[in-house]
Amino acid sequence: MKEQDQPDRRKFLQTLAGLTTGMMVPLSCQSKANEAGGATTHLASFEEPTVLAPQRDRLGELLPQRKLGKTGETVTMLGLGGAHIARMSESEAHKTIETALEGGVRFFDNAEQYGNGLAEERYGMFLSPEYRDVAYIMTKTRATNARVAQQHLEDSLRRMKTDYIDLWQIHSVTSPNDVDDRLENGVLEFVQKAQSEGKIRHYGFTGHRDYQAHQRMLEQAADVMQTCQMPINVFDPNYKSFINNVLPKLVENNIAPLAMKTLANGGFFGGTTHFKSGDKPRIVPNALSVQEAIHFVWSLPVSVLITGPDHAEMMQEKVDFARSFTAYSEDDRQALVKRVADFDGGKVEYYKA
Repeated sequence: MKEQDQPDRRKFLQTLAGLTTGMMVPLSCQSKANEAGGATTHLASFEEPTVLAPQRDRLGELLPQRKLGKTGETVTMLGLGGAHIARMSESEAHKTIETALEGGVRFFDNAEQYGNGLAEERYGMFLSPEYRDVAYIMTKTRATNARVAQQHLEDSLRRMKTDYIDLWQIHSVTSPNDVDDRLENGVLEFVQKAQSEGKIRHYGFTGHRDYQAHQRMLEQAADVMQTCQMPINVFDPNYKSFINNVLPKLVENNIAPLAMKTLANGGFFGGTTHFKSGDKPRIVPNALSVQEAIHFVWSLPVSVLITGPDHAEMMQEKVDFARSFTAYSEDDRQALVKRVADFDGGKVEYYKA
């Protein structure tokens, strides 16, 4: 770990005990045995999840659900990431969507730019026609002004063959200045207008580069924001941390945290390019298993973990992890963070500014 990263690594999360009980509603609240060893002080105390009986719809049993912040909705604890849907063959994309649905997943992520619209088109082919009534569909816009946001929304609705989007997010904020520019150029105002017209049900924002961008958005709009998507993984508390610097504010304001890059988008596998593994030191399998990394994220107060599978078998793996999940205790979480602390943050989470 580089010396300039040490202050970030030592930061504490403020105590959130008492704030998370109503948010997390997975099937089981049993803690794992503390197999990881001693504790460290990168994370503060979180209350363990409360129990919600399994729910069913016309397709069968859903994965355990969690509350989606102030929206009043519940969503499945696992969601399918749209970026990878654009990277698959058409037949594999269809199979992966069906695998998710059969496994009890009902949250479906996307964005207008994934595959230049191809990912949304595939939802329009394989999700909306038959499953729109059970699918909670989210997509995003990178628009920096209201005019472009309007065009993105119209295109997303057309490609996904739906007349409304469940969750639309201001996508990939990169810095405080970027946030200021988008707000000044009317992006949030247009999002709220689209909600009032019934074209979207809920809205939020996303980003993976700089936690200070998220802090700025919360300074400006925490009272109206409903969701926030950001990197949440077991290494994050050690390096330019979204968990330390953003997650407490989300919970305090009842804004639903959506977890992405839970395996650092290849960074846990030695990669330093999106979607790729590589030859850099590997957190998986050298320090953690994939299941440990994923279960760590679900042990935090996140509404949904969005996974990006390369194929249907990988989607099924994450469904199985959700079915087997029991919450890590505070000591377990602390120990896992400590176990990966000596990896190089600039390589593991290469996408951070």
